[in-house]
Amino acid sequence: MNRHRRKESFQRLLPAPTLLKCSINLEKLKKYLTQFGPLPPGDWELFTEKLRQRTFKKKQLVSAAGNVENYISFVESGIIRFYVEDGEKDISFEIAFENSFATAYDSFITRTPALYAAEALTDTVLWSVTWNDLQELYQTTSTGNKIGRLAAEELYIKKNKRQLSLLKDSAEQRYKTLLADYPHLIQHIPLKYLASYIGITPQALSRIRRRIS
Repeated sequence: MNRHRRKESFQRLLPAPTLLKCSINLEKLKKYLTQFGPLPPGDWELFTEKLRQRTFKKKQLVSAAGNVENYISFVESGIIRFYVEDGEKDISFEIAFENSFATAYDSFITRTPALYAAEALTDTVLWSVTWNDLQELYQTTSTGNKIGRLAAEELYIKKNKRQLSLLKDSAEQRYKTLLADYPHLIQHIPLKYLASYIGITPQALSRIRRRIS
């Protein structure tokens, strides 16, 4: 049995993510959104009616390669890595931390199967809206359009910054940037995934850590 099938078998043993109607405090999400401008009370109420809280255990699959992404999510807490299979290994190409949006965005907007998967690196809580519900919100509220735009802008900026960093920064500088931006979270990412995301081997990352410690 190859590594990919072993991983699939393991994931099938995990419980399905908890999916709840929006019924608890959403202040973290609201605070994040209102930094870009006020939210009309009526629109906010309609939006929260569409939200679902999804919880994932550490190492649980958030979305699978080959499936169409149906959610755009705000990470209330936890860390998610996006990765692509490459033979007997996988390559982590994106990491979503708390207070950010997370989705397989190309799959979400084109309604085509994703070529990569997402996994919770820690216990994770997401506030999610489905594609169908977001389309309805686009038609009925200004908040729906605002949230769609903010998510698209954030994901684009994150992707662009990463591409530029891979072109111009050293591996050590990329690690230092992550350390500066997420000092209390980066320690929860296994070395092999962090090294893959930075674009080096685990051994090289260990040397960097020793050098700057």
